[in-house]
Amino acid sequence: MKIRFGFVSNATCLWEASPAKTLTFKRYGTLGTEKGMEKLLDVTRQNIENTLRVLQYNTAHQIEVYRMSSSIVPLATHPEIEWDFITPFKKEWKQLGDWATAHKMRISFHPNQFTLFTSPKPEITQNAVKDMEFHYKMLDAMGIADTSFINIHVGGAYGDKESALVRVHDNLKSLPMHIKERMTLENDDKTYTASETLGVCKREGIPLVFDYHHHLANLSDEPLNELLTEVFTTWNQAGAVPKIHISSPKSAGEFRSHADYIDLDFIMPLFKVLKDLGQDADFMIEAKMKDRAMLQLIEDMAKIRGVKRVSGGAIEC
Repeated sequence: MKIRFGFVSNATCLWEASPAKTLTFKRYGTLGTEKGMEKLLDVTRQNIENTLRVLQYNTAHQIEVYRMSSSIVPLATHPEIEWDFITPFKKEWKQLGDWATAHKMRISFHPNQFTLFTSPKPEITQNAVKDMEFHYKMLDAMGIADTSFINIHVGGAYGDKESALVRVHDNLKSLPMHIKERMTLENDDKTYTASETLGVCKREGIPLVFDYHHHLANLSDEPLNELLTEVFTTWNQAGAVPKIHISSPKSAGEFRSHADYIDLDFIMPLFKVLKDLGQDADFMIEAKMKDRAMLQLIEDMAKIRGVKRVSGGAIEC
C-alpha cells in the first residue's frame, strides 16, 4: 500500500507566495475600468507566478498531490466583468500545466460551498455551472483538464433532504458532460453523509472524495471498512487512485473545526483500514498549517512500525 501526501493552495514555508491575492469589485470600480483592469491583470499575474513557485516547492519536496487555489483569478465570474483571464496569460497557464505534467503532479480544485446542485432556485444552479466552467477553463488552459478533478459538496438540504437528493440529479443535467467527467463529490460534516454522497456518486458515475474528519462528524451507518470498499469502487474508471481528505478536530468542543496539525491517533483507525484493504490512496491535508502539517504528518507516519518513507511525499507499508 502506498500513500502520497499533498496540501491546499498556499505553501506556508515560502515567503510572500500567496496564490490568492485579491481585488474586490468595489476596489475595481473605484479605480475605473482601465486602471481596474490593469490591477486585475497584475494581481492575476502575481497569483499565477506564486502558483508556479508552489509547484516548484512541491517538486523540491517530492510532493505529487496539490490543490490549487480557486482564487487565482479575482472577479473571474463576476457578472459585471466576466473578463478574459486566459488569453493574456496563455504562456503562464501552459507553464503551470507543463510543470505539473513533467513532475507527475496530481492537480485539483475545490470551489466554495456555494457551488452546488441541490438548490430549488435555477439561478443557484446556473451560478454553479458557471463556477465549474471557470475552474475547467483554468485546467484546460494548463493542458491538464483530462487528468485533474474539480471537487464539490453535494449541497444543502433546504429543509427536505429527500427532495434535494432527487433534485441534484436533475440539476446536474445542466453541467456540460466534459466538465462533469472531471468532477468529484465529497461527504460533508453536517448534511450529507458519506453513504448518502455515495448514492449520488454511484448513480451519476462520479468519484467520491472521502473526508475522514467529516465522516466522524456526520457518521454513516456502515462500518468504515465496508463503506470505504464501496467508496473506492467509484474511482475504478477515473484513472486515479482514491483521494482522501485528512484533518483532525481543533478541540472536543470545536470538533468540526480543523486543527493546525494532524493528530496521528485521530487518523490511525483510517490508516489501519486502508492497510487491511491494501488500498493505495492520496491524502489531501486540510490542516490549517498546510504544507507544514503535511510534512509533519509524513514524518509521524514514517515512524510507525512497518511503514517506510519512499520519497519526500510518500510512504509505503
